[in-house]
Amino acid sequence: MVTISLLALLLGLAAPAFGTWTRNAQVRTVSDGLQNGLRTAQAEAVRRSRQVVFFRTNDKVCNDTTNSADTGAFWAARTIPMFAGDVVATFQCGVLNDTAPGVTLAGPEALCFNSAGRQVANPSPGVGLPACTVPATGDSNYAVTGIGADRTLNVVVSLGGQVRMCLVGSTGLDGC
Repeated sequence: MVTISLLALLLGLAAPAFGTWTRNAQVRTVSDGLQNGLRTAQAEAVRRSRQVVFFRTNDKVCNDTTNSADTGAFWAARTIPMFAGDVVATFQCGVLNDTAPGVTLAGPEALCFNSAGRQVANPSPGVGLPACTVPATGDSNYAVTGIGADRTLNVVVSLGGQVRMCLVGSTGLDGC
């Protein structure tokens, strides 16, 4: 009976830490998905030698008519037409926070990359209403937070196209 009581006490002490670890892992998973999507869009812009737009969407279906959504749980990457009548191609889609309840993502709805893999402004990337803008600082920032998580991760895209993830509040190598 004493052994079972001690085991129950230890499990009771470990449960809150395990819950926080799980929520932190969800924040990390969403951040990884976002970072991978941005890098895919950037690499395709260079490979195809044309502008590509990365955008958030609520559409689970990945096709050329998918439109953007500010609070989208999914992402898509598509080529931007170079001239009237040019065919667009949605070449990759992925999941952001559809499978991670309680995780929120704040940042640009759409981000455009030019043929050199750099961020570029585009008033009409063809994914609905948003325009691709470049902040005055040159860095586009996505903040990923979770209810009950004790960390916030940022995914930062520099003007030159560097995509990196950093831990908010940390001063080490992984800090912002």
